[in-house]
Amino acid sequence: MARDKSPTESRKNKNMGFRSMAASFRAVEGEGNERRMILSFSSETPVRFWFGVEILDHSPGAIDMSRLEEIGVVLFNHDRNRVLGKILRVWVENGRGHAEIEFDDDAETETVFQKVKSGTLRGVSVGYQVQVFEAVKAGVMSVDGRFAGPCEVARKWMPFEISVASIPADATVGVGRELATAGGGLDVYARQIQINKNKQFIGGQ
Repeated sequence: MARDKSPTESRKNKNMGFRSMAASFRAVEGEGNERRMILSFSSETPVRFWFGVEILDHSPGAIDMSRLEEIGVVLFNHDRNRVLGKILRVWVENGRGHAEIEFDDDAETETVFQKVKSGTLRGVSVGYQVQVFEAVKAGVMSVDGRFAGPCEVARKWMPFEISVASIPADATVGVGRELATAGGGLDVYARQIQINKNKQFIGGQ
């Protein structure tokens, strides 16, 4: 797992990111569902990173859920060696990403599961990759008229894991973790070139 970084160090690769939020875990009722819960893992809340304000678009077609649907797992604090369970289904509702998860029944997971049930652990964080940004200038609205600049709207993005977080990052300042092994990232200069190209794709300002 990558080490924690300061806000100025975080998100050096704008394609990769982590978002944290205080989530409400809701138990799934019914026999055989004792270890299943429903949670929200993302929203359109603006978050400030070193490069500016970022918004994750949740409109139809914006989110590629295939990674979560095909091989999605639930981690503890983004640690790939601490798998807590599986993701059963994911969907978007009222501008938020939701997931139904099922905790494993091994001894290590049981400790975390009981803390989630008791309310001690209430943080959720999502790791994601952005394919297309819309750069919105100050005093200008996004192409769909929903977001006021200055901001960058992630128009095409993919969540790749959901974590139960013991101490979630403060979403108001955008503290996150850089993805250490994802590979293929663009630096800030190449990223700006891509943003400029994306303007034609999305009709950016």
